[in-house]
Amino acid sequence: MRSSKRGAFLLLVIISFFIPSISQAQVQDTLILNLNDAVSKALENNWDIQLSKKDIEKSQEQISEAYSNAFPRLDFTGNYTRNIKLPVLFIPPDNAFNPTSQTLVMELGSKNSFTGTLGLTQVLYNQKVNTAIKIAGEYSEYSKTGNQATKEQVILSVKKTFYTILLAKELVKVNKQNYEASKANFDNVSLLYKQGAASEYDFLRSEVQVANVQPMLIQAENYLELAKSSLKNILALDVKQPLDVKGDFVFEEVSDEVIKEAGSNVVNKNPLVKQLAIQESLLDKNIAVQRSDYYPTLSFFGQYAFQTQDNTLKLSHYLWPQSFMVGLQLSYLIFDGFGRSSRIQQAVIDKEKVGLGRRKLEEGLKVQLLQSQLKMEEAKKRIQAQQKSLEQADRALKISQTRYKSGVGTQLEIIDTQAALTLAQTNYSQAIYDYLVAKADWEYAISANSN
Repeated sequence: MRSSKRGAFLLLVIISFFIPSISQAQVQDTLILNLNDAVSKALENNWDIQLSKKDIEKSQEQISEAYSNAFPRLDFTGNYTRNIKLPVLFIPPDNAFNPTSQTLVMELGSKNSFTGTLGLTQVLYNQKVNTAIKIAGEYSEYSKTGNQATKEQVILSVKKTFYTILLAKELVKVNKQNYEASKANFDNVSLLYKQGAASEYDFLRSEVQVANVQPMLIQAENYLELAKSSLKNILALDVKQPLDVKGDFVFEEVSDEVIKEAGSNVVNKNPLVKQLAIQESLLDKNIAVQRSDYYPTLSFFGQYAFQTQDNTLKLSHYLWPQSFMVGLQLSYLIFDGFGRSSRIQQAVIDKEKVGLGRRKLEEGLKVQLLQSQLKMEEAKKRIQAQQKSLEQADRALKISQTRYKSGVGTQLEIIDTQAALTLAQTNYSQAIYDYLVAKADWEYAISANSN
């Protein structure tokens, strides 16, 4: 009995020793990222980028497949036949082979038949093969350009989400300050009310103000968590991974010279435009593929065959006669019901559609660039205006607090000026966010991150 108690005590000691280390291992460290770190991690882990990399790998295999049509084709065929009823040959009467007056029937072959054939085919001329190799090579470039376009879009998403987190953190800070100020004011008024130095109206008004401000803080905190979850999704992180970002939420103006210089080359640098241009070239070659049906195909072929027949299965006694032949084959489709001409016209229409889409994209990029520039300019003016409004709101709050302490002002003045300061801080943060997002859209339009 005593030994069992000792064993149980020892087990508890061991468990208590390991429990802290186990629980500590389960707690993940918070991953703290700046903007460059977030972009790098997205380029490495993002699901869309990984999918586009698979397209590149596939395009490389398609090149190998296209070249395979230019190599010789070697195949082997083997057959075994068991003749249940042998085929027959009819010999007419009254001839040297059949001097009788009756038609004779003679069985041909044996019960067991083995045949083996080794064939070689080499295309000497085919218009499609050469064009297919060129198409495969351009499709590889198309996939690489698509990968770059995907990277640009992911970078834009990371920037916008990163700036959203910074904005959310500012809103949490502003609303927390507002809540703490309202709570401190409520505590002060409560004390004065108990001392008879403040009215019941002031007490109730300050209490209501705290109740009104608290949901705004909760909403801002939830907004922050949602923004972090969005960034985790872009970075392909576990949703349970604690995440935070660090960065300066400040206004950094892009000079007019940089904007003007970058805008002049917006169309040529955009990867989506490049991708559509490559697609046009691919479809142009597709037209050549369809037209190649009007050309003949010349092939070289060779065939080596061996065969044997016997009524027994004594393979060692079989005779294996062999044959070997080579030759050239020329094939040409004379008429296919006008299918070739229809396929050519479809290929031409497909190319024209992509050309229209490319021109539409080019004009859209110009509009997008102009819109982002106008939004940057608008946000810049709002930032400048809000800076002055923020200073005035802060000064007004201090004045109202001083007036209330002196017995001249009212509780309503403090609440109104505190609300005005919170609104000014929120508008200022929103203006900075709008500028940063417009700047990200501008950088995406000019493909400033293109490699």
